[in-house]
Amino acid sequence: MANIVVISGGLGSPSSTRVLGDDIVVQLTDALALRGEGLEARVVELRELGHPIVDAMLTGFPTGELAAVVESVASADALVVVSPTFSASISGLVKSFFDILEPDTLRGKPVLMAATGGTERHSLMLEFAMRPLLSYLGAVPVRTAIFAATADFGGPGATSLSHRVATGADELADALAHTVPRPADDGFVEFATLLGR
Repeated sequence: MANIVVISGGLGSPSSTRVLGDDIVVQLTDALALRGEGLEARVVELRELGHPIVDAMLTGFPTGELAAVVESVASADALVVVSPTFSASISGLVKSFFDILEPDTLRGKPVLMAATGGTERHSLMLEFAMRPLLSYLGAVPVRTAIFAATADFGGPGATSLSHRVATGADELADALAHTVPRPADDGFVEFATLLGR
């Protein structure tokens, strides 16, 4: 069973980031099922944690629900990070959340990056703002990043968005297949046992 956390940094209700995050979870569930894996996903709406995030930045440690979210992120097999585009970058709320994490929290963790924005002209934000941040934190972003413009939600771009979501989900599922521990009954033999033969 793969365990992921979806970090959604959107505003409003329901936000386009939440819709995109939900679409990714559906596609990832299907992609993992084809690989014989299940999925347990926790969706975190950062707008609900705005005050605790600022408090953690001031005090140096998260408390309450935010501490539980940070623990979920630390123990997750992978992340999906969805941010709205703001001033040609990720939202300040998303950046602030990653600022409060301990330095090695994301080390080696596969991540699927996604963002929303008014127009596809902002899509490079994923490559120039989000990918460098996540790489700096030690995460391993998958190759495909998913950008959804307003026209991609029910408009002419919906088919293209669906294809990008499926591609990104497949890449994250492949990454998870290499990181999710297998049950003991899959034929794995401990090295000490092999030495004793």
